[in-house]
Amino acid sequence: MQRLISYKLFCLLSLLLFFACDRDRNRKGYAYFPDMMESRAYETYSDNPNFADGKTVRLPVEGTVSREVLPYRFEKTEENRVWAGNSLKSPFVVEMKHVEEGKNLYEKFCYNCHGEQGDGKGFLVTSGKYPYPVASLISEKLKNASRGEIVHVITVGYGVMGAHAPQINQEERWKIAEYVKVKLQGMELSSRKEEETSR
Repeated sequence: MQRLISYKLFCLLSLLLFFACDRDRNRKGYAYFPDMMESRAYETYSDNPNFADGKTVRLPVEGTVSREVLPYRFEKTEENRVWAGNSLKSPFVVEMKHVEEGKNLYEKFCYNCHGEQGDGKGFLVTSGKYPYPVASLISEKLKNASRGEIVHVITVGYGVMGAHAPQINQEERWKIAEYVKVKLQGMELSSRKEEETSR
């Protein structure tokens, strides 16, 4: 009898040891449904039969806001452009390094339409591939526009220009605006003192 109890106890301990084994101290050594433990991920832009629209990329839940990004309260209207120009202020103290970073961003996102000099003669315009005239960033109208107005236009677009907020984050928009003002329009670097007095 005692031998039988010892045998059963040995089997029980052996089973416990078997199930207690793990591969990397974070996962059990045994998986009942391996597909649930290690899912077969879909590529970002691939078709996905799990959703009614067949897309893998999902929109964020309505009303949610990305971390460290404030909702943009200005609309794509002339009044809101002026309002944004008077209300928006740079989130950082601007230095020449930001102008250089703005140049790189300008070359990536703005160059093809607005051109190297900002005169609205970028490749898309001169090649005839884009039928609409593009704004000259060195015109008197835009020289008189504030940095906030430029940031607003980059964010929501203007005329036929589309919104670039999904591609360019808030800080990058300010760097582009600073590059346009300093290098293309020949204005002085904005200073914290000017910002404080304009608030």
